[in-house]
Amino acid sequence: MRRHPVVEGLMTAAPIMIGYLPIALAYGVLANQAGLSLVELTSMSALVFGGASQFMILNMMLVQATYIELVLATFVLNFRHFIMSLSMSHRLRTFKLKDKAVLGALMTDESFSVLSVLNKDKQTPVSFYITLHIAGYFAWVTGSLLGGVIGTFIPDTLGQSFGISLYAMFIALLLPSVKKEWRYGAIAVLAMIVNYLLTPVASEGIRIVVATLLASLVGVMIRSKEVMV
Repeated sequence: MRRHPVVEGLMTAAPIMIGYLPIALAYGVLANQAGLSLVELTSMSALVFGGASQFMILNMMLVQATYIELVLATFVLNFRHFIMSLSMSHRLRTFKLKDKAVLGALMTDESFSVLSVLNKDKQTPVSFYITLHIAGYFAWVTGSLLGGVIGTFIPDTLGQSFGISLYAMFIALLLPSVKKEWRYGAIAVLAMIVNYLLTPVASEGIRIVVATLLASLVGVMIRSKEVMV
């Protein structure tokens, strides 16, 4: 018996929701320790909805980065979502504009990965896509709120230890790519070197933006040469 698209969407989203919760809890605790109120940290999750971006924003806030630096760094880090949305556009071409807007706004690395392995020839109802994305969104925002609540009760020293989750998350994002192609690791190292060299002359926000752009440019150049060959 075929399951209802909403039920199918929830079941497909379950692993994503389980994966989001611990990271969202860590974000909530760290945001609380950084001085954000429950409303502020929950609003950031609701409006930004980007784990890597939100952790980066917290780190940049602690070093008193400017608003322009925050916006630029977040834009550069999240630009990949533009590419992912373009890649998914052929699946959504029959959907209404309002549905495309919702799906585009809630697209994440995890939901993109799940959708990428679905049967492209199968006509999947829009309710499946909407349910999948909203379920992940709900898990992230709820986990952030719970983390903020937990952060008000635990000692500062314990809360600060959650900072390791930032490094763990970025390593988890990087390792699968490095396993497939060592050059991705070299590009990451290049970004670290550029960031270090700019330390005496630029703020942390500017260093992140410049290092990301330069390393990405090198990666594109390498990829272009491989395609040409």
